[in-house]
Amino acid sequence: MDRPELTEIRDSQVFRDYYYLLSELKNYCKYNSLPTSGGKQEISDRIAHFIDTREILRPSTKRTQTKRTEKITLDSLIEPDIKCSDLHREFFKGVIGKQFTFKVAFQNWLKQNAGKTYEEAIEAYHAILKDAKDSPTVISKQFEYNTYIRAIHADNPGMNHKDAIACWNHKKSQPGHNKYERTDLAALRK
Repeated sequence: MDRPELTEIRDSQVFRDYYYLLSELKNYCKYNSLPTSGGKQEISDRIAHFIDTREILRPSTKRTQTKRTEKITLDSLIEPDIKCSDLHREFFKGVIGKQFTFKVAFQNWLKQNAGKTYEEAIEAYHAILKDAKDSPTVISKQFEYNTYIRAIHADNPGMNHKDAIACWNHKKSQPGHNKYERTDLAALRK
């Protein structure tokens, strides 16, 4: 069974059985005058609700204006609702070095530790890097493609990326979950 076009789906369970790109979801929203803001999960929930009820759900999050930080020092306190801005990036690159990047784990640490100092943040950054070397990163649920590709390469060392993508394309066209299974390798025999 091929993946149905979004515009053809009349049951939210059928919709949830297939994988759609964020761009496809947003196009569907625009076509049906649904809000396109939010992450993939929120947009998917909005579409599922619309399919079943024809009601338009408004975005659930409210944007708040945060106080802009003018200068950061080691003694500065991490602000609540921190946004990882260019000012923050410049500060961390100045202290840590050019190799600094905002890793997801570090961004999460910053958001969960408002009120701590930036000196503590730098210590946490180095600890996060050390932990990352010792264990593979956890891929968030919404990154199904990345999770699938990592799993297929782990199970099939030496597989080229083109074949892994072919298996992924086959998998996402099928109903059900999008987790790698060895039976997905059948896509390479077609």
